[in-house]
Amino acid sequence: MKRNVLFFRRLSPNDQAELLGHVQVFLDEKRFEGCGGLEVGDEICVTIAAQACLLLLHRQTDYFPHLTTVLVYPSTYMVEEQRHVEGPIWEEGKSARLGETGRKLGTIVLAWDASKSGAADPADGKNVVLHEFAHQLDYENGAEDGAPILGTRAQQLSWQKTMRIEFASLRAADETGIPTLLDTYGATNPAEFFAVAVEAFFERPRALRARHPNLYAELQRYFRHDPVEFSAETAK
Repeated sequence: MKRNVLFFRRLSPNDQAELLGHVQVFLDEKRFEGCGGLEVGDEICVTIAAQACLLLLHRQTDYFPHLTTVLVYPSTYMVEEQRHVEGPIWEEGKSARLGETGRKLGTIVLAWDASKSGAADPADGKNVVLHEFAHQLDYENGAEDGAPILGTRAQQLSWQKTMRIEFASLRAADETGIPTLLDTYGATNPAEFFAVAVEAFFERPRALRARHPNLYAELQRYFRHDPVEFSAETAK
């Protein structure tokens, strides 16, 4: 883990111990399967599990209860999909992907090279494991709406207000071509916005706190810790 997962070295001893405990439970509960000829060994399982379990630190929560299986491809993989053209017209096509998740199927699909590089560079703002497992947190409330389980009604209202404003801002920036800290893929829908925001929270915390303080505060309240404390991000 110390070799592949750079952020682990920067955690406090207590957080390292907590993360190791989460990883052990995760590996006991979830099944890993190799796809596309990939043989899954300890390196792959631990590297992915450590990144996923970063989302569980300091929180009393289940271990991604909708998830049973992690499917891992060597690299980018292709999937069949339908694209809406207009009106009743749809077209068949293929899409290259680094990861995807599905609540009903109980699976997450990941590309190993992207998962490994995300762990090795914890400050580039992109991490496919964090992104897909953020979707799993979103699913825990029974919906795919960009809102995980929150403690109180006041927290829910505060979350909804902040996310609504931030999502609208990202959509406007995407439509007008204004550069953004957040990946504009998050403008797709509230669920993708949450996943993209989680990536930025853990990978670019200083920048997110400076440019989106209200969004940062909501995520910090939910995750119950401040990733600035262990971030490899260069202060800007």
